[in-house]
Amino acid sequence: MTTSFPGFADPVLDSQSCFRALLEAMSRPGRVQRVIAPPEVPPGLSPASAAVLLTLVDADTPLRLNAGAGAEAWVRFHCGCPLVRDGAAFVLDEGAGLAELEAGTDEEPERGATLILEVASLDEAAGWRLTGPGIREAHLLRVGGAPESFIAEWERNRAAFPRGVDVLLTAGDRLAALPRTVRIEEG
Repeated sequence: MTTSFPGFADPVLDSQSCFRALLEAMSRPGRVQRVIAPPEVPPGLSPASAAVLLTLVDADTPLRLNAGAGAEAWVRFHCGCPLVRDGAAFVLDEGAGLAELEAGTDEEPERGATLILEVASLDEAAGWRLTGPGIREAHLLRVGGAPESFIAEWERNRAAFPRGVDVLLTAGDRLAALPRTVRIEEG
């Protein structure tokens, strides 16, 4: 197996740019942001997911990753993070259900995990209708390839507020955020 390990082309500026995009996405739920992606991404990771991991995950950040051996080696090399099954701060595992992830507590809701969910497409168009903090009236987001059970799982997750899981949706070099306070309706 041949493994290539390039990260960001300009580690400081590219990670700062990605961090700004993540802040914008979390403060304006459903708004699609483009990120500068690493020039090469291992199989199993989208460019946006790779950029998010390079920006947010480090040696003190437990990660649950199910994206193949190449992605695991790449993440270990760049982030040095512990790969765990339970108690992860970030989760990139398409088989993970929201209810099984760390939701924090009423006293420490910030301990809730962030799920990085790779989807086929993200567009600011009719699909999901988002409402809640950070959204004036409503915002439309079309998400291609989300799990069929996602909306029902999301409603249960949101009902546990202040506990819960936040979600970063990624597709290609694009991302959008769903903080746990956002309400999602079909249409």
